Amino acid sequence: MTGRNRVTPTGEIEAFALRGAWTGNRGILHSGREIVRFHASDLWITCALEFRGRWRAQWLPNRWTPLYFHDEAVAFAAGHRPCGECRHQDYRAYRDAWAEESRVPQPSAKEMNRQLHSERLFRGTHRRRFHELPWAGLPDGVFVLRDGVPALVIDGHLTEWTREGYGARRPRPKAGTAMVVTPPSTVAVLRAGYPVQVDDGARR
Repeated sequence: MTGRNRVTPTGEIEAFALRGAWTGNRGILHSGREIVRFHASDLWITCALEFRGRWRAQWLPNRWTPLYFHDEAVAFAAGHRPCGECRHQDYRAYRDAWAEESRVPQPSAKEMNRQLHSERLFRGTHRRRFHELPWAGLPDGVFVLRDGVPALVIDGHLTEWTREGYGARRPRPKAGTAMVVTPPSTVAVLRAGYPVQVDDGARR
């Protein structure tokens, strides 16, 4: 039986069989083998599946809860950023792109955590925030909602995401505004050229 440790683009933690290209965490979310909270702090990161031979069993008591993401685009949509330890090079690229696109000094990890947290959740709740942004400015790798379904902006079209992987393609609107799932600060990072990892199924 698949454990409840997979993350959807909207940030929900669910049980489905789709394999993850990345792991990550939001702190200690479990008691026994059950998820009992949505997050433990504003530190939401995406980690490599393997780092220097380290391996962590699932559901260890009083240890952070490993979560799994289909690809990095899903992790970004859910509101996570690259880990500064096991993905140091990616972390620096993300931070540098943030500073470049926003025209600000390089932010600290704490500053990015705080900003992302304000963009992904309504303050004081676990309700996800979505953002209306112009279609014209959305780079590849961003998730939007179309008729309530998460879809990835990629190669001039939209590819719907399902719990079995990427599915149907849809035309990408050229005008108007989109309901964007990916936090705006990460949208800016992608616009600046961060090379987000996307599963090959999104382009088929």
